[in-house]
Amino acid sequence: MQSEKSSLAALTLGALGVVYGDIGTSVLYALKEVFSSGHVALTTAHVYGVLSLVVWTVTVIVSLKYVTLVLRADNRGEGGLVAMLALAASAVEGHPRLRRWLMAIGIFGTCLFYGDGVITPAISVLSAVEGLAVLSPRFSSAVVPLTLLILFVLFAVQKRGTAGIGRWFGPIMGLWFLSLAALGFWHIAQHPQILWALSPHYAFAFVWEEPGVAFLLLGAVVLCVTGAEALYADLGHFGKRPIRQAWFGVAMPALLINYLGQGALLLQQPDAVSNPFFAMAPRALLLPMVVLATAATVIASQALITGAFSVTKQVIQLGYLPRLQVLHTSETDTGQIYLPLVNWGLCAGIALAVIFFQSSGALAAAYGIAVTLDMLITTVLTFFVVRWGWKYPLLPIAAATAFFLAVDVSFFASNLLKLTDGGWFPLAIGAGMFLLMRTWHTGRELVLQSLRPHALPLIDFLTMLRRDSVTRVEGTAVFLSSQVGTVPSALLHNLKHNKVLHARNVFVTVRNHEVAHVPSDSRATAHDLGHDCWQVVLHFGFKDEPHVPNALKLLSLKGELPKASVMETSYFLSRDIIVAQHGRGMALWREKLFAQMYRNASSAADFLHLPNRNVVELGSQIVI
Repeated sequence: MQSEKSSLAALTLGALGVVYGDIGTSVLYALKEVFSSGHVALTTAHVYGVLSLVVWTVTVIVSLKYVTLVLRADNRGEGGLVAMLALAASAVEGHPRLRRWLMAIGIFGTCLFYGDGVITPAISVLSAVEGLAVLSPRFSSAVVPLTLLILFVLFAVQKRGTAGIGRWFGPIMGLWFLSLAALGFWHIAQHPQILWALSPHYAFAFVWEEPGVAFLLLGAVVLCVTGAEALYADLGHFGKRPIRQAWFGVAMPALLINYLGQGALLLQQPDAVSNPFFAMAPRALLLPMVVLATAATVIASQALITGAFSVTKQVIQLGYLPRLQVLHTSETDTGQIYLPLVNWGLCAGIALAVIFFQSSGALAAAYGIAVTLDMLITTVLTFFVVRWGWKYPLLPIAAATAFFLAVDVSFFASNLLKLTDGGWFPLAIGAGMFLLMRTWHTGRELVLQSLRPHALPLIDFLTMLRRDSVTRVEGTAVFLSSQVGTVPSALLHNLKHNKVLHARNVFVTVRNHEVAHVPSDSRATAHDLGHDCWQVVLHFGFKDEPHVPNALKLLSLKGELPKASVMETSYFLSRDIIVAQHGRGMALWREKLFAQMYRNASSAADFLHLPNRNVVELGSQIVI
C-alpha cells in the first residue's frame, strides 16, 4: 500500500511537470493581453467580469471537458487526438462515408497540433524573458536574441534525451505553482473583495452588458487554457488519476489564485497593466522570478517537443506520413525518441515566429485559432466515441455536446477576428501539414492500385516454382510484402537475377491498426504454405514498436516458424522508384511531391528494426 501511494505521488509530481507546463505558464501573458488589447477599461466591474470569464473558462474547458470527460476516452490506456480519432473511426466502422469524414477531420486536427506547437513555445519563452524589460528597460533589446538562444539550446540537446533532466521537471514546476499561489495570496490579502470574481454572475453580467466587447475579449481569454490538449495527450504516460490529482490538487488552485491576485493588483495599480504578472513580484524577487519563469517555459516547450515526436511517429504508423529517422534516446523507455527532421523543423518554425512577431503580445494575436479549432474537433470526435462507441443515451450526450460546442464555437469565432493579425500563421502550418499527409496517404493508395493488376497469387506461383525445380540454397529468406497472398516484387527480382530460392521462405506483411497497442498474443499469425514456405501477418498499433525480427522470434518460440539464426536469415525488401504521370490519380504536382517524399523516406529496414547487414533491397519503377 505504501509503495502504491509513493508511486502515485511520483506520477502526480511527474504529471505536474510534463502535463501542466503550457497551461501553468499562461499566467505570464493571458491577463496582460486581455487588458492591453484596448477593448476594455480597467474598472472594477470590468476586472471582476474578465476574471470571472477566466475562472469559468478554465473550469468548463479544462476541468469539465478535458479532465472529467475526455480523459475517460482512453484507447487501451493511451490518449491524444490520434487515439481519439482511432476510437471514433472504430465506433463508426459500419459507415464508410462517415468514417472517411471523421478520419479527415481528425487528421486535420492533428496537423493543427504542429501549428500550435510552433506558437506555444515561442509565446511562452518570449513572455518569460520579457520580464527582464520589467527589471530594466535597457534589457528590451536583448529579449529576442536571448529567447532565440534559449530555444536553440533546447532543441540542440534533444538528441541526448530527457532522462537525465526529466526528473527535475516535476520539482521545478512544483516550485513554480507554489510561487504562483504565494504571489496571488499576497495581493488577494490586500484586496480580498476580488474573491467575488469567482461567482459566474459577474461573467454573465459582463457579457450581457457589453456583448460586443466580451466577444472580442474571448480571443485573449482563451490564452488561459493554453496547452489544455496536453491533458489528454499525456494520458498514456501518467494515467487518469495522477493527471486529475495534479490538476485539482495543485495546478488549478495555483492558477486561479494567481489570476485573482493579478486582478487585485490591477485594481490597486492600473499602470501595472503592461505586465501584471511580473509586477506582482517584489523588486528583490523579480530576477529570480524571471529565471524561474524561463525554466518553467522551457519545461513546457520540452513537453510539447516530446509530444511532437510521439504524434509524428503515430501518424507515420497510421500511414499518413513517410517513414522518418527515429532514434531512441533511452535503453529502457521505448517512448523516449528523437526525430531529427521534426526537431529542427520545429526549431526553424519557432525561430521564424519569434523573429517575425518580436513580442508575446504580437504572438498572442496569432494564438487561438488553431487551438480552438482543435478543441472543436475533439468535441466532435468525443460525441461519436461516447454515443456510437460506448452506446450512451442520445439525449444527455447531445445536450452535453451542444453545450461544449457552443463554448468552442464562441472562442473559435472570436479568434477568427485575429486571422489577418497573425492567426493565419498556425493555420498555414496546419494546412501545409494536412496537404503533406493527404498527399502521402493518397499516393500510397495509388501505388497499391498500380501494383494490384500485376499481382500474382503467391500459392500458384510457389506451385509453379516447385514444378520447375528451382535451385534452393541454404538459409532463410524473409520477403516483406504490402499485400497478403501475392508475390513480393523482391522475390521476382531475386529469381530473375540470382535464379535461386532459399531453403526456407517467409512472406511477411506488416499491418498497422487504428488502436494504440496490439496485445503480444495477437501480434503475429503464421500460415504454413507447404514446402518450407510460410505466410506471416504482423499486427502493430500506432504506439507499438514495429520490430519484425522480435515478432518472428516469438512465432519461432511458439513453434509456428522454424528456428533460424540471425546469420543465416536474409531480409528482402522492394525499393521502388515512383514515376508521376499526368491524368492518372492526383494532380501532377501532388504526384511529384509524393514521389519526392517517397524517395526521401527513411529506410524500411531501420523502421522495422531489421539487421542492416542481412538486408537486400531490390528496386523497380511504379507509375502512378
